[in-house]
Amino acid sequence: MANKEMVRVEKLNKAFGELHVLKNVDLRVEESNVVVLIGASGSGKSTLLRCLNFLEFKDDGRIFIEGEQVEKETHNLNEIRQRVGMVFQHFNLFPHKTVLENVIEAPIIVKRTPKNNAIEEGKALLNKVGLGDKYDAYPSTLSGGQKQRVAIARSLAMKPEVMLFDEPTSALDPELVGEVLTTMKELADEGMTMVVVTHEMGFAREVGDWVMYMHDGKIVEYGRPQELFDHPKEQRTKEFLGSIL
Repeated sequence: MANKEMVRVEKLNKAFGELHVLKNVDLRVEESNVVVLIGASGSGKSTLLRCLNFLEFKDDGRIFIEGEQVEKETHNLNEIRQRVGMVFQHFNLFPHKTVLENVIEAPIIVKRTPKNNAIEEGKALLNKVGLGDKYDAYPSTLSGGQKQRVAIARSLAMKPEVMLFDEPTSALDPELVGEVLTTMKELADEGMTMVVVTHEMGFAREVGDWVMYMHDGKIVEYGRPQELFDHPKEQRTKEFLGSIL
């Protein structure tokens, strides 16, 4: 039986002025799949994610979330964003709030979760990402990797059905990258549906169910990680992989 479809994009186009960033992009993400987007900077990967979270609005094309076509004119986008969580390159934590307060803020305010429940769930999520000893710490005392794991816990606190990761390790020192990727790998193992933009090819190969190579606003090639990395079909894919591997 086919897995439930969580995200579908058809003929998505997006331009910023004269710059045509996404060109007829098609994408399909099934439940519990990890889809990894790779490609050079400026190829449209982050813009695609931001369109899926409705932080950017498409010019043309269709976006379906769990089979339902979503348009900014017809849907409450804040509700959609609760279902489609996003973790950014920069952590955007509230500096004046503790780690736990950062995690419980949105469930209490947006979802009206009772505070006691939010605290209980928030602590469980911080334990899950390996920060059970940091509930009362402030972001300024954390390493970059710890901040990013708080950001992941904060996104999970909204109980999203899909998680988008936009280069979540690119702002980190190299020795801190592993702890964030480990957290993401554990989420994947638990069956979280994920779309990940990353330059970490080891993660793409090990954790991805599908890898998509983007260039110049288009998906040039996609396939299972082993196929795409070991036997790329398109010349452009070969050139890209040859330049980074």
